[in-house]
Amino acid sequence: MKGDPEKEPQSLIRLDASAPYPKLYADYDHRWEREERTQQIVAGYWRAVRRYLWLVIGLVALAAAATAIYMARQPDLYLARARVEIGSEEDSALSLSPTGGPVVINRSSDPTYFSTQLQILTGSQLLRRVVRTLDLEHNPEFLRPRAVRDLSPWLNLRRMLMLGTGQEKSAGQRGTRGQMPLPSEIAPATESQDDFDVAMRLDPYVRTIASSLKVDPVKEVRLPVKETRLIDISFRHPDPYVAATVVNTIAETYKLSNLEKRTSARATTSQFLQRRIAELQAQIRAGEAQLLAYSKSHQILSLDPSQNTVVERLAGLNRQLLDAENERKLAEAAYLASLEPGAAEAMVEKEDGISVAALNKLTELRQRRAQLLVEATEEMPEVKEVNEQIAELERQINEARARAKDVMLTNLRTRYRQALAREEALRQAFDEQRGETLTQNEAAINYRIIQQEIETNKSLLDNLLQRAKENGMAMAGVANNIHIVEYAFPPNRPIGPARLQAVGLAIVLGLAVGIGLAIFLDYLDDSLQSAEEVERELHLPALAAIPTVSSRRSLSKAVALQTDGTAHPELLVGDGGESGLAETYRQLRTSVLLSTPGHAPKTLLVASSAEAEGKSTVAVNVALILAQTGAQVLLIDADMRRPKLHELFGLKNERGLSTLLSSEIRNGDAFKCIHDSARGVQVLTSGPLAPHPAELLGSDQMRALLEELRARFDYIIVDSPPIAYFTDGVVVATLVDGVMLVVRRGKSSRRIVRRTQKILHDVGARIFGVVFNHAGMPSDAAYYRYNR
Repeated sequence: MKGDPEKEPQSLIRLDASAPYPKLYADYDHRWEREERTQQIVAGYWRAVRRYLWLVIGLVALAAAATAIYMARQPDLYLARARVEIGSEEDSALSLSPTGGPVVINRSSDPTYFSTQLQILTGSQLLRRVVRTLDLEHNPEFLRPRAVRDLSPWLNLRRMLMLGTGQEKSAGQRGTRGQMPLPSEIAPATESQDDFDVAMRLDPYVRTIASSLKVDPVKEVRLPVKETRLIDISFRHPDPYVAATVVNTIAETYKLSNLEKRTSARATTSQFLQRRIAELQAQIRAGEAQLLAYSKSHQILSLDPSQNTVVERLAGLNRQLLDAENERKLAEAAYLASLEPGAAEAMVEKEDGISVAALNKLTELRQRRAQLLVEATEEMPEVKEVNEQIAELERQINEARARAKDVMLTNLRTRYRQALAREEALRQAFDEQRGETLTQNEAAINYRIIQQEIETNKSLLDNLLQRAKENGMAMAGVANNIHIVEYAFPPNRPIGPARLQAVGLAIVLGLAVGIGLAIFLDYLDDSLQSAEEVERELHLPALAAIPTVSSRRSLSKAVALQTDGTAHPELLVGDGGESGLAETYRQLRTSVLLSTPGHAPKTLLVASSAEAEGKSTVAVNVALILAQTGAQVLLIDADMRRPKLHELFGLKNERGLSTLLSSEIRNGDAFKCIHDSARGVQVLTSGPLAPHPAELLGSDQMRALLEELRARFDYIIVDSPPIAYFTDGVVVATLVDGVMLVVRRGKSSRRIVRRTQKILHDVGARIFGVVFNHAGMPSDAAYYRYNR
């Protein structure tokens, strides 16, 4: 099939929608899109690596060189290995069977026992004993052997590059034979007597041995039972004889330490048993004396609960306390009821008979007074006398009631306090009796505890006496379960360091870091890197990809034509040359001529987003390539801020575009400022610098000038300032048929180019496409890629 491959799967789905298997075409479409995305990602990574290739190569070379130098300065390491067997261990010192006989414990089958032996072999206590045995703190061959003193980095480097003659020996192979023999005696185990200062002094040597020491259990993969009782002890050192001596000393020290421990364990057990028996006998005697003294001091006559009078007394006090609580509650209730408003007066009137008689007499006096007032007045002596009697009687009644109320309240309060005092006295007696009871119970408990402790000690004493007899029989003989199977011999070949592997790893890491850094730098780079990226970002066609010309010099020498018409040899486009660059510009010419339907554009603006992107060079060469067709071509320098065309063509710039736009244009004035050049290209320079070039370019004179020049020339190419920074080019873009945007690889920013495109679209300018400058690819490839 032909056409756009992105649209082919969709057309297949549309044409075959009624087919029984339309999903087949959809799957093909998705698979094709995934493959294309994968290819784009891989291609992007490859472009990033190729762009920063020298950075990647430099990092790889630096990592390889630094690693090679470092590894060349490291001495050879030799590995010495000894093999030790750990046999079964039997310990019956403190174990008894239910029948009283010894129990044999085989700890060789216990994984924890084997792991413990591995830890002992690498423990600081054993290594300190090895340091004292070999006197390493006074031996310079251990911390700084001859292999380190006579190190030859150049020799190691030659050996690493396989340039040695095969007769060279390292300092480690020459060694220190005979300087560190295996001692006949092992330093005594005085670890318990070592003080902190000695341990700190020997610590550097202990750490040096521990860092190069390795202890591994031996496993036999060819047998059904892979586990063994063998342990390999290996040690690395630049001197092979030192390595072998240290390994053998560690094995001998471990063997002797185990024997000492097994021999001393039985004696220590016997001493422990005798000491413990004496202690238990003393404790039994002291316990019996304590029990007797305790019973006397606490007056413990009998622990039988039926003969205990303290408990009976406590029960009687408890009953009396309950009666006192009830009596106190009744007195309290009566007293609190009398305190209620009006309650006391009612109780007084109910119980006081004299008050009732006084009230009757008071009633009679009031009736008499009422009878007197029928016939007399208040001023009559009889009435006044009755009134005085009534007042006196009322006063006596009130006083009697008050005295009765006080007496009654006092009686109730006194009764309540008496009941409360009795309750408190009984409660105190009850608490004292309860404390005495608890004390007696606690004394009885402590008495029983002392009795049980005495009985327990007697039982434990019997068991220890039996074990002491058994331990004496077991001390008849003790065998060492540690055996040295193989002693270490000085190795002939070094095992390290792995110099070539380290250099190879450094190269791989340097390559990975370099590639990652290149991808990261490419990710941070905002510039456009390919024509495909330009089309994807701007959605504009790439008219041509101008390759980088390695032979051209600065922009001022890129195109140089003399006024007499002779061509400079550094012209980018020659006279009918068949170079790849000329072919690229021919392709650009074709794209420009076919950019508008019906007719070719007559006026063309060559613009860029920023400076130094090559727009002037592209404008000159487009004009030259158009002139090769025999057409009349005019090149206008509309950059009135930093004009360059007059320098490129070697022309004077006294009169030009600014001169025409700043004055009234008459017929024929424009042609007086145009300079003739070689190959049919005529140039209108910018003229003197104007203070406001944007206003001149946007004036009616500029529009009229272009209309006048259209009638004379076939093509007009306009060079303008950068669009993103100045409005001059934006103004000119509205006056021409179209704009050709120049983008330079590795320099033009995506953000600025997109802003330039938006500015041109906002003013209604027509953008024909993009010229990708400095594409860095052969022009033939560019031709076949972009000539669509």
